[in-house]
Parts: sequence; structure tokens; C-alpha cells
Amino acid sequence: MAQENLDEYKEMVLAGAKAIYEHGLVQFGEGNVSVRVKKVDEMFITPSQNDYAKMTLQDVVHIKFNGTQISQGKPTSTESKLHSIIYQARPKVNCVIHTHSPYAGMLSVALKEIPVIFEEMVIFLGGPVRLAKYAQSGTEELGKAVLEAMDDTNTCLLTNHAVVACGRDMEKVIKAATLVEKMAMIYWGALQIGHVETVPDDKIEKFKEMFKGLFSTAPRKKAE
Repeated sequence: MAQENLDEYKEMVLAGAKAIYEHGLVQFGEGNVSVRVKKVDEMFITPSQNDYAKMTLQDVVHIKFNGTQISQGKPTSTESKLHSIIYQARPKVNCVIHTHSPYAGMLSVALKEIPVIFEEMVIFLGGPVRLAKYAQSGTEELGKAVLEAMDDTNTCLLTNHAVVACGRDMEKVIKAATLVEKMAMIYWGALQIGHVETVPDDKIEKFKEMFKGLFSTAPRKKAE
């Protein structure tokens, strides 16, 4: 693969990593960002124990879906298996982000899913943010739990672990990860006040169609 093509993938990973760090969705050593390589079972991903503030293109890791590291230098993220499982199950996914954002993290510890409280959740995420059952980090079981929880949406909460989001491109998946944290904060606040009003199911059909056309990454049998 030409060096300029390699750099394009690295630049996308770096941009995603910087974005989630600047939005406060991760701190040093937390979370991970990846991009699928077109037409081959490979990805570029943030390294293990990533320092977002100092991260450069040279830190981005090139790895095969089977776990074989192609690039030299820093070791791959410990969650690379999670990313690989999502890519293999969802051909439409080109980017994956895993964050440790605080409000979503609180809900994941409290075992609370985020219902549809704003219409934009349906448009950009596909619906509610469901909770994946607990599975140890870095395991195949975690990947399977994430796919089950996402169902026909693009995001989910990980029990005791925060957020996973996937999307067709980096801009869309950054939007998804950021929106989950925003909705988590609003939902948490509403719970403190004492009442949560959800958007009626019969009012969101047109937004589901918008999601399917613009953002959905679910396999066709799931998306329909």
C-alpha cells in the first residue's frame, strides 16, 4: 500500500482520537479509535496506553483483523478484538470509537439504558442506547455482547465500561459518541429531578427512515 494511503488512514485515526479527547470523552490511556482499511481485513487503531495530548501519526498502529500487527513501534490497543469483531459483522462500518465518557459511564455502572428522550437519538444513533451485558475487556465475548446490544443501532453502553459507537465515516462516529454522552448527561439530570418523558414511539417513524438512509451500519436483515 502506498505511503500516502497509509497516512490518510493514520490521519483519520488521529483526528478521531483528538476529537474525543477534546470533547472530554477520554483521558490518558482510555478508549480507542480505529478505521477500516478498504478491501482488506485490516485496520488502523490507536495504541495501548495512548497519550491523546501528545499523540502523532507515528503512534497509530496498523493491524490485521486476526490480531497480527503490521506496523512497528507501539503495541495495538487492548480492545482491537472488539473493533475487529464489529468490522467483520458489519461491512458498512468504516470507523469504531470506544470512550470512557463520565455520564455514560455512570449509567453503565447503574445498569441503565438511555431511552429515546430526543428525536436526534433516532436520527443519528438509530434509537435508544442499549446496555451490553458485562464481558471482560479484550475478549471475544465483549464483541459479541456489543453486537447483540446494538441490534439495529450504531451505539451501546458497555456494563461497567461506558460507550462503543460505530459509523460509516469518522465524522459520523464522532458525532455518535459525543451525542451518547450528551444524552447520558441529560437523562441523568432528568432522573435527579424525578421524571423522564420519552419521545412517543408513534412519532419517530420518519426519523428511523432518515437513520436508515444516512447513518445505519446494521446488516440489511437488521436494518429492515
